[in-house]
Amino acid sequence: MDEHIIIKASIIKIFNDNGYSDLANMTQRDFDHIGEQLRQKSGILISGTTVKRLGYGEFNRLPQIATLNAIANYFDYKTWQDYKADKIKNGPTKEPVKKVGDESGLKYLSILGVVIILASIYFFDTPKEMVRNAKSASFSFRKNTSNDIPNSVVFNYNIDNVQADSFFIQQSWDANRRVRIYKNKYTLTDIYYEPGYHVAKLIANDSAIREIDVSIPTDRWFFYSIDNIANYTPEYLKPDSFVSNGNLGLTVEQLLTDGIDVKKDKRYHYVYFPNQMNIPSDNFKFKTRVRMREVRPNACPYLEIELYCQRSFMILRSTTKGCAHEAMIQFGEQIMQGTDNDLLPISFDVREWTDIELIVKNKLATVKVNEKKVFSTQFTTDTKNLAGLGYISNGLCEVDKAELIGLDGRVMYKNDF
Repeated sequence: MDEHIIIKASIIKIFNDNGYSDLANMTQRDFDHIGEQLRQKSGILISGTTVKRLGYGEFNRLPQIATLNAIANYFDYKTWQDYKADKIKNGPTKEPVKKVGDESGLKYLSILGVVIILASIYFFDTPKEMVRNAKSASFSFRKNTSNDIPNSVVFNYNIDNVQADSFFIQQSWDANRRVRIYKNKYTLTDIYYEPGYHVAKLIANDSAIREIDVSIPTDRWFFYSIDNIANYTPEYLKPDSFVSNGNLGLTVEQLLTDGIDVKKDKRYHYVYFPNQMNIPSDNFKFKTRVRMREVRPNACPYLEIELYCQRSFMILRSTTKGCAHEAMIQFGEQIMQGTDNDLLPISFDVREWTDIELIVKNKLATVKVNEKKVFSTQFTTDTKNLAGLGYISNGLCEVDKAELIGLDGRVMYKNDF
């Protein structure tokens, strides 16, 4: 099967998944929306113009590998090569219809269009073999390097008696970290590049048939940066000191000392994961005073507070009011993006000191900014206990205080620096 046809069929499938059944009626805003969906799934930014060009098949040469990987990530494959190989293996073997004789170009394009549509139906609507005997699978792990980062983990598994088309191990929520495995093999050694509380999955076809919890605590603040691309590898920061003038934070000079290219667009992470996790994530209070300082000019500087749970996340991403479309908030299954929700109330000048409070009582979440209630939602997900907290930004965060306490008074973290 020609690679161009796989690309076109995949894009059409993505359009259909997002409610667009007629390419001719799609607007530039619609193409931009698809680009945003790809970014959310893969971390790779693709312009609406590029999405439109792919949709209409307006490319003589293959797109850049990052674009292809974004398409593959959307369908939960790690790379384009993995995705393409699977589609070729399971797809039709006939070559695309070629132009013959004196037939008109219009007729040829019509035939090619039919081939693309049929290929799309074949690739994506052919049901996979049902997973059978999943209970026979075994799945366990061991850490070889205590709680060091990076951390080498050995997964032991047995899927010999499970019936399915394909098998994977996914080390966390991130589908980019999915690795294919095979019967009659029983060990996979993988690397965790980030600390935290991870839920590894043994997957048959598209279903998780086993899960195990992999905890890599820090018991201290841990710092790293990543580029804003998919399949990233963190760059670790090892500052001699990270508290100055009563604030937790880093400096540009410390980034340069650790060899960080500050001219690149990056996300800077400050994270803390304790060994002890005994505070329920459906009843707690978090208070902080924070701001960010830009490392490089950003049209939309943002500040993200993340509370990590044993299941799911709680995230508040704030930015300036002019960039409210970049804001985001999540509590359990309640996920709201600024692109299709009015998140102006949680937007503010993130470069100025701001008091933020997150209160969760019986799964009713409330957000306060400078003591004013700005958001509230009810969630139902069993997120279990709190596992850690983090500050993330496209600049460097400064934290004046942080307090994470259960409603019963138990303290997970408290520091005025």
